[in-house]
Amino acid sequence: MTLDLHTLPKRTGTNQSHRRVGRGNASGSGTYSSRGLKGQRSRSGGRVGTKRRALMTLLANKPKIGGFKSIKPKAQVVNLSTLDKFFSGGAVVRPEHLVKAGLITDSKHKVKVLGKDGLSKKLTIIADSFSESAKSAIAKAGGTVEIRRKDIKNNKDSKKTVSKEKISADKTK
Repeated sequence: MTLDLHTLPKRTGTNQSHRRVGRGNASGSGTYSSRGLKGQRSRSGGRVGTKRRALMTLLANKPKIGGFKSIKPKAQVVNLSTLDKFFSGGAVVRPEHLVKAGLITDSKHKVKVLGKDGLSKKLTIIADSFSESAKSAIAKAGGTVEIRRKDIKNNKDSKKTVSKEKISADKTK
């Protein structure tokens, strides 16, 4: 037997007959023809506005997300324990050095230093902001904290560099 279009066997399930609605009660779908009793959908031509319904279901199925997303980038976070590993005692740590060490991605964005696990070396750290625990840990180690000021017009570090905020170990107690 050759394989041609007219000799191909039919696949199972392809010859299902469609429902014959409204052909009397003996057919199983008589009287109201599976449309229910009253209302717009029970009448002929009663399903109007399917596009609007589709749009409403799309909107109803979208996830409800509250709040907002800020367009300002978040500060890059560095812990004191990582600074302790990467830098030697007496070093000056700037955001450019943090980029070279691979601790942050970009020195143009804000850098925040957190005081996780403390600091054992004397470091001068220049960053945009510090947590209170980081300030006290740096002071205990004998280091200094310098807050970096940015020039608002050019978005660059100003020539006045930084404002030094020296904290002694006596003040933190």
